[in-house]
Amino acid sequence: MDRPVTEADLTFEHVPETDQSFENALAKARDGDRLTVDDAIELLTTGTDSGGIDRTRKERVLEAADRRRAETVGEEVTFIANLNNNVTTACNVGCLFCNFKDAAHTFERETEIETAGFTKTPDESREIVADAVERGIYEVTSVSGLHPAFALDDDHREILEAHPNPKEVNYKSPELYETSPGTYTEQMAAMDVDGVHVHSMTPEEAYHARRGTDWSYEEIYRRLRDAGLDTVPGTAAEILVDEVRDVICPGKIDTDGWLEAMEAAATVGLGMTATIMYGHVENEAHRAIHLKRVRDLQDRTGTITEFVPLSFIHQNTPLYEHDVVSGGASTDEDELMIAVSRLFLDNIDHIQSSWVKYGDQQGLKMLSCGADDFMGTILSEEITKRAGGEFGEYRSFADYVDLVSSIGRIPVERSTDYENRRVIDPGESPLGPQLGPKADGTPLLTREEQDAREARTAPADD
Repeated sequence: MDRPVTEADLTFEHVPETDQSFENALAKARDGDRLTVDDAIELLTTGTDSGGIDRTRKERVLEAADRRRAETVGEEVTFIANLNNNVTTACNVGCLFCNFKDAAHTFERETEIETAGFTKTPDESREIVADAVERGIYEVTSVSGLHPAFALDDDHREILEAHPNPKEVNYKSPELYETSPGTYTEQMAAMDVDGVHVHSMTPEEAYHARRGTDWSYEEIYRRLRDAGLDTVPGTAAEILVDEVRDVICPGKIDTDGWLEAMEAAATVGLGMTATIMYGHVENEAHRAIHLKRVRDLQDRTGTITEFVPLSFIHQNTPLYEHDVVSGGASTDEDELMIAVSRLFLDNIDHIQSSWVKYGDQQGLKMLSCGADDFMGTILSEEITKRAGGEFGEYRSFADYVDLVSSIGRIPVERSTDYENRRVIDPGESPLGPQLGPKADGTPLLTREEQDAREARTAPADD
């Protein structure tokens, strides 16, 4: 953003005011009726007839959502053996909620600025994923910065190289950089190792992969699918209301573009997830509108397997550093976001609780607020950690079984699409994944490797 955010930027058309009542909205939720945006606003605010969150009303919303969860998916809590392999932190978009990125020019050969970021070649990605598959993972998730040297494939690079104004399309030749990320199709093919499921290419990345062309999103996702892409993460959604996006990510794909890209992915046969990133400048009306747009998308496509509420981690982000926000969502807001997602999204079976965002204790609480999935092992997690998250970057199967069993629920290993599931007996030993192409129940990390990892990530003494 070229200028600081001002108070005028935060004067929104959409505000949390309705003619509905909290009691009517809750009654509809309990009866299983399809909720409106006004209903969702009443539930998210615990009633617009008074200020602040009413704790008694909140508990009634959580109870309704937990009951709906039990009716929809039962008592199982699912998780997956996966790896995060983010290719590069180089990015020029300038989203104010993000601290994952590093200015792309700091990666150039001639720069005198030292970067703390990274770029991986396709060969490096293949090596990382192959090692993880040998250990037992079966899903690799990859979400990366928009490196100027990235092109969809060789055809796309030829077009970008011939463009009369490369700056206009945010392109620079890979020869200018210390490390080239290759092309998107090369990265997909590199990560497509031994039957692993490749979950990558957000709508924002798809937008980057078609810049400078008149290609449709269908063409982009078809080429990516043919290269090895299996499903699309519905991140880059943030809040699907443009008056919010104009403040927090003015250089990013807009709401209609995000929805167009997701529908295109579904059209070429790719499954997907959907997210919301909340707790920054938006209000409850924006959250409710976002839920409606996701539900409408699912009505049209039927391909969204799970919805993932992501609580804004404010530390180290420009929004916080520029005093636009003083913090993130409250615990009450987190719980209501999970609960209302469950009640509103009547066409999406699975709601995820993120232990990376909430921590173990609160993450478990979310499983009694409507959530039923508890993420995955994520052998690496850079995005939240770089923004100031404090809850680690790895979760073993033994950890999962202990945590899920502690609240009386059933631990279940699952595939990306939830079609393959394995109920885990807490008495099993050792505890490791079994659904992957090379998974045999062995823990992903040895005890020595896990101890070394925990020692590296432990906070220093004051």
